[in-house]
Amino acid sequence: MSDKAMISLSNGLQMPQIGLGTWLSKPNEVKNAVTHALKSGYRHIDCAKVYGNQGEVADGIEASGVKREDIFITSKLWNTWHHPSKVAEGLEDTLKELKTTYLDLYLIHFPVSFAWPESPKASESDLLFPLAEDGVHVKLDLQTSIVDTWKEMVKLLNTGKVKAIGVSNFEIEHLEAIFKATGVAPTVNQIERHPLCLQTDLVNYCNSKNIHVTAYSPLGNNLVGETKIVDYPEVKEIAAKLSKQSGETVDPAQVLIAWGAVGGISVIPKSVTPSRIDSNFKQVKLSEEDFNKITELGKNKTVRYNVPVTYEPKWNVNVFNTEAEKSCAHGIILGV
Repeated sequence: MSDKAMISLSNGLQMPQIGLGTWLSKPNEVKNAVTHALKSGYRHIDCAKVYGNQGEVADGIEASGVKREDIFITSKLWNTWHHPSKVAEGLEDTLKELKTTYLDLYLIHFPVSFAWPESPKASESDLLFPLAEDGVHVKLDLQTSIVDTWKEMVKLLNTGKVKAIGVSNFEIEHLEAIFKATGVAPTVNQIERHPLCLQTDLVNYCNSKNIHVTAYSPLGNNLVGETKIVDYPEVKEIAAKLSKQSGETVDPAQVLIAWGAVGGISVIPKSVTPSRIDSNFKQVKLSEEDFNKITELGKNKTVRYNVPVTYEPKWNVNVFNTEAEKSCAHGIILGV
């Protein structure tokens, strides 16, 4: 593994603190991004079935020449494979796509179960996003609970095909439900976290339960009408100050990644641009004053970029209890 900062997970597994995210990376770009990242020293790659690019990730790993055992690979169980009869199958599918015999970390991607398509000839898009009868919403599986799925995830630990299991996009009540039912806490909860989405209560809860937090979208995202976080004057000023102090260029993205990593949180910035991949990997240290100044941004406003009810097709389920989700017909099926 790389000599960069490492995180010790609750089961003793070592995970590099900075990883390469592959969400929203376009086809034909991911292979080169992964190869470049690994050659530049990254040893943590974050993947998922629904990203539709795990085959390219595998090709990128192969082209890098870095040994599999030296790479920490995370992937995620997609919603259509939540039924207890499908969880192991979902893992096998991902292992095949990634051309590996095991994952370092396997997460439940969302606390939401989709209905398995009735047609045996369902297309890949129908499999990932089965449509409800109205043609607008995703067809939900309203029988399978997150506890049902988590019990099957726990069984995977005995197969030798996953070293650790965890969750993503889980709120406190979701975490409490699966622990209450099984006595097994997730090793990791991967959540959206950046200066406009602080999630302080959730982070504190995870810390209290020894659940490691990984931050996705640490730079925020591009929303129409919203200023990019890297363009906030406060962030730019800190980047300029650190550049002057160090004699090396520190850019706003590096400042946000440094902010995200405070407190031992792991961070998985996404990029397919070689120069950006390299700069994201340079770990910058923030003073407490600078950290607090950036944190203040999220105390005045909250912007969550990843809200499923806004997707196409829409999910008619309230995951995060945001204003946009309060009119959803369904909540999370806890199973306790």
